[in-house]
Amino acid sequence: MRIRYMDLQHLQKTPTRIAACIGYFDGVHKGHQELIRQTITMAEEHHCGSAMITFDPDPVSITRPGSEVHHISTLRQKINLAVNAGIENIFILKFSYEMSRLSPREFENKVLGSFDLCGLVCGFDFHYGYRGEGNADTLREQCGYEVRIVDPIVDHGEKISSTRIVKLIEEGDVEEAERLLGYPYEVDGIVKKGHGKGHEIGFPTANLHIPSEYVYPHPGVYAGYALIQDKRYRAMINLGHNPTFNYSPELSLEVHLLDFNGDLYDKRMRLQFKVFVREEKKFNSVGNLKLQLEQDRYAIRRMLKS
Repeated sequence: MRIRYMDLQHLQKTPTRIAACIGYFDGVHKGHQELIRQTITMAEEHHCGSAMITFDPDPVSITRPGSEVHHISTLRQKINLAVNAGIENIFILKFSYEMSRLSPREFENKVLGSFDLCGLVCGFDFHYGYRGEGNADTLREQCGYEVRIVDPIVDHGEKISSTRIVKLIEEGDVEEAERLLGYPYEVDGIVKKGHGKGHEIGFPTANLHIPSEYVYPHPGVYAGYALIQDKRYRAMINLGHNPTFNYSPELSLEVHLLDFNGDLYDKRMRLQFKVFVREEKKFNSVGNLKLQLEQDRYAIRRMLKS
């Protein structure tokens, strides 16, 4: 397994002959998974290694400066998903202003030319070069190796895309998002110390700090799983503004783990959103809040397998 980070100023010919898929691959959803499947098939046919060529940061953040860009997956998650799908090599191109100004021909020669490619797999809507003037068809016409263009993967009459999945997550429809991703929507962060109000009322919570680039689900209470050091726990997840105690204009992510005792501070936690349970609301008393939390916990126990 090889992971290599490459920038435009220091491109060198890669020593490994590869069949590669290319794109940003946010979420590595079912559409992306078809590109990966065809890449692995191509590598087997050509008796070479399989690879993913992707970009960091998101090209949109460079071509549209000042735009707020949120993602389904971080770079680390994307790498893990690709490797778990069978990709053997990951090449990360540092996307810069200079790279964004390359003509399609310059991108083909300087960037793609630095790989020993026996073939390339891309989506039908792949674009490259200055202002996206290069596309899958020009790539096939200009390059001297096999280029496979993958048609859109359609579900219920609509293309599976990162944009579609982002909208579902933002609406709180994490079950439908999971169906299109092929796995639960997941965030990854570090547990930090909170105000301790949950512990005072019998519902201790872990305050999870996650990278700001994540797409935030619709505020509310969710049933999900927390993964900590390879152990999985059912979790009651609250994403919101804490309207009953310590109201905050910023969204906070608090997690109550079922059947867990221990210290989580500064530990890494992966959090999977499985089912939207209810909207966040303000309670008039601590007693009413506790009663609702008990009902939520009971419902989540019934929803999720241990």
